[in-house]
Amino acid sequence: MALPPPKKNDSLKGEKPSGAGLQVVPSISQADGHLKTLGLPHGKPVRHRVAAFLNESREKLAHTPDGSITRQIILDGLAAALAAPPPDHLRRVINGTGVVIHTNLGRAVLTPRLTRSAWELAHGYANLEYNLSTGKRGGRGGQAPHLLARLSGGESALAVNNNAAVVLLLLAALGKGGQVIVSRGELVEIGGAFRVPDILRQSGCRLVEVGTTNRTRLADYQAAVTPKTTGLLKVHRSNFSMTGFVAEVSVGELAGLAQSVNRERQAAGGKPLGVWHDLGSGNFYRFRQKALAGVPTVQQAVAEGADVVTFSGDKLLGSVQAGIAVGRSAAIQTMARHPLFRSLRMDKIRLALLEESLKDYLDISTLPQHNPTIGMLERTLEDMTPMAEALTAKLQASTPGPLEWQVVRGESLTGGGAVPEARIETLCLALTWKGHTPQSLADHLRRNSPPIIARLAEDRVLLDLRTLFPQDLDDVAQALLHLS
Repeated sequence: MALPPPKKNDSLKGEKPSGAGLQVVPSISQADGHLKTLGLPHGKPVRHRVAAFLNESREKLAHTPDGSITRQIILDGLAAALAAPPPDHLRRVINGTGVVIHTNLGRAVLTPRLTRSAWELAHGYANLEYNLSTGKRGGRGGQAPHLLARLSGGESALAVNNNAAVVLLLLAALGKGGQVIVSRGELVEIGGAFRVPDILRQSGCRLVEVGTTNRTRLADYQAAVTPKTTGLLKVHRSNFSMTGFVAEVSVGELAGLAQSVNRERQAAGGKPLGVWHDLGSGNFYRFRQKALAGVPTVQQAVAEGADVVTFSGDKLLGSVQAGIAVGRSAAIQTMARHPLFRSLRMDKIRLALLEESLKDYLDISTLPQHNPTIGMLERTLEDMTPMAEALTAKLQASTPGPLEWQVVRGESLTGGGAVPEARIETLCLALTWKGHTPQSLADHLRRNSPPIIARLAEDRVLLDLRTLFPQDLDDVAQALLHLS
């Protein structure tokens, strides 16, 4: 129960409530006693929330001097506020947006089977940096680096805490002090104001731009290479795509240029020129879904000749947040020896989760069953039809009310900047609430417990079946039935 909004009365601005008004607001100890009686959180753990609510009540009393705010109203409002978690409290939400790798909602989803292994490590000690064969200190990372190398076809691999970090580590370890050539069409900015030029400067490299926004040719790279050039960096265009009069240079072409340059450098005893590919969202799986059938794999990038390929763990890979580098042993080992690696490394829990999720890739045929991200992206209309029928059956059990709904076809997105142009055919529950705007319905669902996040389209609220789990259906149905 919220307090009534303050009445608009400019003459009261800045005034303090009267002595009688102040007496309406309970003390902190009185408020704690009321909360304790109701069995709600009280005392020191919520003291700051109680104090903030009581202060807000005093402010509202200054604008509402007519006695409409009573002590009971304040206590009831406080109880309601404490019964619900604060808005910034991390909790489960239901994703009805159809965006599978939703950055704001935590990206990739893990299964309970994966988290069990991490749970065991969290409750005891582990051989994180201990070699059980020799009884001496060992390398950090468990089986994850070996699995990454095996799956990618690279000679070696490492993982740090996110993809921005691994790109920074790559540039600092392999390119610092030298020139790094990047196409102007790949100087991207992704979420959180992460910009490729900024990362290059931070790493100690000098950015050399070539080509134009829409067209870059191999000759542009060739003309820009100097004895100070340390790397050719290719960057995935995250969150956008370019069509029309465009041209770009492939990793294979860059590798060919580097081989030519390196023959001359080797004869002169110079440092080899590297080819680095930031995939952004890398994967080891070839999708059957028509809209995703052409998504390149990490194996392709390695096979084309890149010395290092970097990508995220919690995007198309469907694992935990991580920044992964695979490629040639010499380059990867140089990165692992750099001081930044220790600053950016992963903890034991995420390493365990990464390792377990990579094991699922050893049997690609069953991967969609074990990896929720792959499973959701591979869902067909036929797969979603039983879910739609189950949800509508729950809604049909209620008497007709102000809520109108129907199952319609729509389009889902991969999200995470992975394949921005892909639109995947999907099924949605389209909702209208008589007497209310679509935005007010979406707001109402968002305030549900658990919160249900929907999307708006064509003056309706859509709940996309692609990103709903079977265990979500009861919660969704209950939230919608309460609207009737």
